[in-house]
This record gives sequence, C-alpha cells and structure tokens, in this order.
Amino acid sequence: MTLTYIYHSGFMLEGVSVILIFDFWRDADNSIVERTLSTTHKRVYFLASHFHQDHFNPEILSLPVPHGEKKVILSRDIYRRRRAGTEGVTAYLRRGESYRDDLITVHAFGSTDSGVSWAVHVEDKDIFHAGDLNNWHWADESTPQEIKKREGDFLAILNNIRKECTAFDLVMFPVDRRMGKDYMKGAKQFIEQIKTTIFVPMHFSEDYEGGNALRDFAENAGCRFVSITHRGESFEITK
Repeated sequence: MTLTYIYHSGFMLEGVSVILIFDFWRDADNSIVERTLSTTHKRVYFLASHFHQDHFNPEILSLPVPHGEKKVILSRDIYRRRRAGTEGVTAYLRRGESYRDDLITVHAFGSTDSGVSWAVHVEDKDIFHAGDLNNWHWADESTPQEIKKREGDFLAILNNIRKECTAFDLVMFPVDRRMGKDYMKGAKQFIEQIKTTIFVPMHFSEDYEGGNALRDFAENAGCRFVSITHRGESFEITK
C-alpha cells in the first residue's frame, strides 16, 4: 500500500483494489488527489472524522471518480451540524458503530474533541486514523483539574480501543506543538498502550519539524516512524 500526505490530517492510502482518503481539507500542491481520482478504476472511500473545516470539506461529496466507484463515510456530527445531508453519503457513523462491505470494515471509536476516530480493516491491514482524538491540554494554560479531566477522557477511549484492537499496522495521530510543551504526550501514550507497527504524525499542517520530533520516541518503542517533509509526499506501507 502507498500512503500520501495531503495536508494537516489528510492522507490518501492506496491499496490493490481500494483508495482511502482520510479527513480531506485541501489537496496537495501537486493536486495528487484530483489526479488520482481522475484516472483510477479502484473503489474510493472518503472518510471524515468530524465537522471541523480542517477535517471535512463538503467538496468530497461532489468530487468525481469517473472510472471507479465512490463511497463516503462520515461522522454523524457532520449531519447534525448540517454540513452535509444524505445525498452522496454512504453511511454516517456514531461512536461504536461500524460499516462493512466486501472490501473494507470501518469502526468508529470515540474522540476527545468532535466526532470519532477510525479503525479500518482493509487488504489484511489494520489502520487507525485518530481524527481529533488526542490528550488535548495546554500545560502552559490549563489548570491541573482541566489537565486531569482531559487526560482521563483520553485514556478511557484508549482503553476502549485496546479492548477491541490489540495492534495496528498503521497509525495516523496528532503531533501538534501548538499545544505547548506536552504536545507529544497523547501520541506517546497511544504508542505505549497499543502496539503500533508504523506511526505517522499529523495535525501539524506544515510544521514538519514539530511533527517529526516524535521520531526518536517512536523508534525506541519499536515503531517505524514516517517522517513527512512536504505535501504530496508518498511512502510505501508494508508490514
């Protein structure tokens, strides 16, 4: 499989028979999503974890896949917030719900922000895209009580994930240093608690230095770490 960084939390994962596009906001500078959609004969799945504009662009509902098949799987909050209706949407999922067809299984886990996080089984691989699931706190601004509450909420969701998924072949997870000094804490806790073969940072827009700063920790924990250097960059994903 080939993973391409689009922008922010947006990724395209291409396999033998499917293409998955997570949290599309803006295309990469080389228009790789547009070019791929215009030529592929594969089934294309768009997944959006929640309604925030940096994770869901309504344009995905109208983007054409002229030679292939298209499915759109969205978090239910996108419908509740009236960002999209039912036309062009294959499924809306709440936390705890799943979608299955002949090529893919998608399960929605919880988030510490809006919407859901995604666990996807496809082509014998288990994939996790966190959406806005993270140990969100700003150590320089939050009170100790706020930090404790947010960490507790995050760890509870990790526990729920671990009960159903003991390991992932590929994890895409926020590493965003705008949070301040503890910005890598959630990613570290995920790696410590759930076996991760390949870890990919996200939610950093174009702050590649900040996103890639987790590399040493991840590699010391036995993960392959994908260092991203530019939009449109692609990586081969193998077990």
